[in-house]
Amino acid sequence: LEKIIDIIESIAHEKGLKMDDVKDVVAVAVVKTAKRAYGEEYEYEAEIDEKNKTLKLFQKVTVVSNEEKTAEEENENIIGIDEAKEIDPEIEIGDELTYELPLEGLGRSAAATLQRELEFHLQRLLERDIFEKYKNKIKQIVTGTVIRIDNEENTYIEIDEVRAILPKKNRIKGEKFKIGDVVKAVIRRVYIDKSLGIQVELSRTTPLFLEELLKLEVPEINDGIVLIHKSARIPGERAKVALSSINPRVDPVGATVGTKGVRINAVSKELCNENIDCIEYSPVGEIFIARALSPAIITSIKI
Repeated sequence: LEKIIDIIESIAHEKGLKMDDVKDVVAVAVVKTAKRAYGEEYEYEAEIDEKNKTLKLFQKVTVVSNEEKTAEEENENIIGIDEAKEIDPEIEIGDELTYELPLEGLGRSAAATLQRELEFHLQRLLERDIFEKYKNKIKQIVTGTVIRIDNEENTYIEIDEVRAILPKKNRIKGEKFKIGDVVKAVIRRVYIDKSLGIQVELSRTTPLFLEELLKLEVPEINDGIVLIHKSARIPGERAKVALSSINPRVDPVGATVGTKGVRINAVSKELCNENIDCIEYSPVGEIFIARALSPAIITSIKI
């Protein structure tokens, strides 16, 4: 394990992982390998020397009284105080003493064992990073390619390093996909299935998908000048969005609709020509309700 830092840098670069995380994985893998070679009952510690780019393996023992050592003679994880002081005169009961173990003593099968341990722990590390990455993307839009559609019409979409699922219930009524189609959706939830691993569920029916599409098409919404207070949808049929502006010179409805409706039409097209009504929000309940019910003519409102 000479030049271990070079190996760690290579793994981190290839897998897109952090150096410190890979160091921890290598240390854990070496300790696991040592337990198999020297014995599960012992305590070990792997230490990476960054300066010399090497790795050292130590066995750890706890310093106890001579009486306790005599009573537990077969316990290899403890050492009597008298014997410990021969090694380190300043050591005290309760301290830990470490012995360096030769890596060559791990045996011929150690390399294969170490490789298996490294692969296992690196895979767990990759899964953890991917899980955290997509968990942080919940409620955000992602784009992927359709790779499979099952018998229940659930659509499987490849997004970078994961295969996400767009269930039939989260698909706009009437829309059909085929293999190779590029699809936009929001991440609804991310979870770990014991048998299937990381699962990413997508949705195209949530009002949040409409809001995220508006952010992509309307710079004023993306910049926070125009605010979306609330949205509601009957997916594929109609939707209403309540908007306001923090800048009195910006018309929230006009900015969202765009010149000749170019912005809102782009969003509507993505939603299977869903009819989208943009309403100016009002903190006065009666006014807001009247606007939301437009184009109906309101004669009176009682809250």
